Amino acid sequence: MALLFCDSFWGTDFTDQSGYEAILQRLQDGRHMCKDVEELLKMRALAEEKYGRDLVAIARKAEGQTEIGTLKAAFDKFKEEIEKTGNLHIQLSERIKEEVLKIEVFREHQREQRKKLEEIIEKLQKPKMVLHKKTMESKRLYEQRCKEADESEQAMGKKTNVNTSTHRQSEKVMNRARLCRQAANLAEKQYRWNVDQLEKTCQDWESTYRSACEVFQQQESERINILRCVLWEHCNLLSKQCVHDDDCYEEVRKILEQCDIVADNNNFIRMKKTSSHPPALIEFQCYSDTDTNGGVRRIQTNRLSVVLSGMSFSGFPEAGNNSGAKYTPDQQRIGVTEEKYMVLYEFKAQEDDELSVSKGQVVTITEKGEDGWWKAWWNGVSGLVPGTYLTKMSPNSSRLAAAHPEHNPIK
Repeated sequence: MALLFCDSFWGTDFTDQSGYEAILQRLQDGRHMCKDVEELLKMRALAEEKYGRDLVAIARKAEGQTEIGTLKAAFDKFKEEIEKTGNLHIQLSERIKEEVLKIEVFREHQREQRKKLEEIIEKLQKPKMVLHKKTMESKRLYEQRCKEADESEQAMGKKTNVNTSTHRQSEKVMNRARLCRQAANLAEKQYRWNVDQLEKTCQDWESTYRSACEVFQQQESERINILRCVLWEHCNLLSKQCVHDDDCYEEVRKILEQCDIVADNNNFIRMKKTSSHPPALIEFQCYSDTDTNGGVRRIQTNRLSVVLSGMSFSGFPEAGNNSGAKYTPDQQRIGVTEEKYMVLYEFKAQEDDELSVSKGQVVTITEKGEDGWWKAWWNGVSGLVPGTYLTKMSPNSSRLAAAHPEHNPIK
């Protein structure tokens, strides 16, 4: 059973307004509650907007451009869904702001309606209190006049029973009693008139107060209902947002399921493949010309195969073709930059691309390798000899060696 404001908030006496004040306080508290809900939703809207904008910024700032293959597709989808989620939270913020605006409009409408009713009740309350005060004063005056009339009439009865009183004294007492009774009658009339006026005013006030209580109770019911609906809608919006967020994450999970580790590795290998074999090991190279006993020894070194392999010089045969290939002096010198060097130590070829030389021979050097092996020509045959076994000849020595090839300057 629903209780009513108009049956529950009356004063204990005529001047008591505690019931009306209790209703006004409740309405004021309700107004504050509306503001509190508005503030909460505003802060939530700002939080959702900031969160959404942060998500969008994060998604746009994220790089991930160095990745390839299926993982890159999954990561791009992840960024896309993060940005989508951020935009959804921004939209949620706008919806929450709409709910806040709805409460503000409702609260102001109730305030205007309540203000009009309060003004009407105040207009009736003031004359009611004034008439009540006059009625109480007229009541006290009426009681006083009645008391004076009764006393004067009693005094008149006493005077008439006493034989010693003169006629003049008796007449004076009678006049006094008559005047007091007239004053009592006038006070009674005034008292009755005030009571009647107060009754009419109270009837109007009570009627208006009942109507106001009904309106106040309706306002309170509407306030509770709209706040309940707003909070309910807010929870629905948050639940929908959670569903949307989960849908976005599910899209990412779906594409992550397609991420293939083997395919990504194979794709990387096909795109960036360099070599199928490891590089050759770096072996020890000795550049010393003497052994531990002080004798001359051959340089122990392993040449890098990429330096001189497969190279030919201006139409000359490949190194290592030492099987008696002979050329004329003109053929030997085509395209060759000649430098004359004398052999300091005897060297016997151990590989096909090497040239055996004897101490004192003069050879022509056409190329100096960085690994210490130089390409030499002697007697129409080319091959590699250690550069440390040679010494460069002066121009005079070169001419002497050319004129007397049998001459051996080193004894």
